[in-house]
Amino acid sequence: MEKTSMEHQQAKVEFVEDPSSIVDTTLEPVYDEKETSKILRKVDWRFLPMLTVLYILSFIDRSNIGNAKIAGMNEDLNLTGSQYNVALTVFFFPYALLEVPSNMMLKIVKPSVWIAGMMLSWGLVMTLTGIVKEYHGLVAARAALGAADAGFFPASAYLLTTWYKHLELQSRMGIFYSSASMAGAFSGLLAFGLQEMDGIGNLAGWRWIFIIEGIATVVVGACCFWMLPDSPETASSLKPTEQKFLIDRLRADAGTKSGKVGTHDKFHWPTIKSCFTDLNIWLAVSAYWRNTVTIYGFNYTVPSVILDLGYTAAQAQLLTIPIYATALIATSLIAIYADKYQTRWPFIVGPYSISAVGFIGLLSIPHPWLPGLTYAFLFCIPVGVYPALIGLIACIGNNLAPSWKRAVGMALLITLGNLGGAVGSNIYLEHQKPSYRLGFGFGLGITVAAIAGTIVLKYRYQRLNREKEAMGTEEEILARFNEEDLTIMGDKSPLFKYIV
Repeated sequence: MEKTSMEHQQAKVEFVEDPSSIVDTTLEPVYDEKETSKILRKVDWRFLPMLTVLYILSFIDRSNIGNAKIAGMNEDLNLTGSQYNVALTVFFFPYALLEVPSNMMLKIVKPSVWIAGMMLSWGLVMTLTGIVKEYHGLVAARAALGAADAGFFPASAYLLTTWYKHLELQSRMGIFYSSASMAGAFSGLLAFGLQEMDGIGNLAGWRWIFIIEGIATVVVGACCFWMLPDSPETASSLKPTEQKFLIDRLRADAGTKSGKVGTHDKFHWPTIKSCFTDLNIWLAVSAYWRNTVTIYGFNYTVPSVILDLGYTAAQAQLLTIPIYATALIATSLIAIYADKYQTRWPFIVGPYSISAVGFIGLLSIPHPWLPGLTYAFLFCIPVGVYPALIGLIACIGNNLAPSWKRAVGMALLITLGNLGGAVGSNIYLEHQKPSYRLGFGFGLGITVAAIAGTIVLKYRYQRLNREKEAMGTEEEILARFNEEDLTIMGDKSPLFKYIV
């Protein structure tokens, strides 16, 4: 009966064509812990800093419009009513639409080539944004930026899964994504300096924010062709023995307890289609969408919120720095502890709760009478949502297999989730300042909903793990299904254990 069932399943999928992607469970490698740590540190220092610099530039280029606004952009372009919000919103539709195709290209084109091409494109768009003359030009520039920048974040998140084991992933993602906080802090400092270039070359200070930051992206993007390592197999900084070391341990950790899921499986449509029918992905998408509503609404608005408290534009730029610096520390620490304790959900729900406290405080204050207290509660928002976002991405990255499903599933998560940015761009309304009741109230509601959604996903993973355990021991399962069957089943394999 079991064999008949498996024959039916085999008829619906293609088999993995790369024999190296199937690992013999009897040969699962065991490595010296000291040697493992040494090689991982080498990878960390070679791979993570480069990826972090790239994400800092990506984040700055997406968010610096908020700094340009308080440096005089709206007045110079004669933006009225909701035109600024529309310019923010149009970014997200091409950004979301192109993320899944971009990650599929990442499986075909070298990551160094694909990512460098994206950076050159969005750097050029960012530079040209500095010379727009009116509203329609700004809208066109933002839409082009969304298209050019679309694939970078999902590509980076997926690349991390090709270098690190499941329970090493979130701490590295935390380091990578905490650069968003660093970028927020650096963006405020950089904008403070660049707006002082007002009048140079007959250009306003806010134009120099776009031009200089765009040129920096183009320069770094050109370096990516040579500096960004594509994979452990081709990393020139690693010895051949170290390359094999990393490849073997990834294959042994690539999706099941015994390494039944390959890291180089061939493309086939059933794997891709399964991403769109996997309830686990959709539950994570729901929480991720709520997260991005909060993140983008906050990133675009926090300089204006601080400005409305009575500070000058220059002071508001500088006062964003401590907020993002605190978020950087929180994101890194929470990610490290999530890997240390080998769990995900408490390190998603806990940070979300901090954000909820922040929104409650901001809704309770009679703005602008207590500027110091308002400023203090602003810290809670990124300290909560940034670590939670990384937890969600790590959770999905850990729990999808084989690698094609992981690549497309993670891109789908980020694609649909990032549509929340279109909502977040429109909930902090100009006529509601300085109280921003809709923005803070909506943020509180969706944060509570994200907590509930994460808890539902946690219990679902636990139930699925119990069902798999009830199917028998590893020896019994191996007697019923062959290695190739288990490889194709991916995360649905009875030997695949979801990380909760």
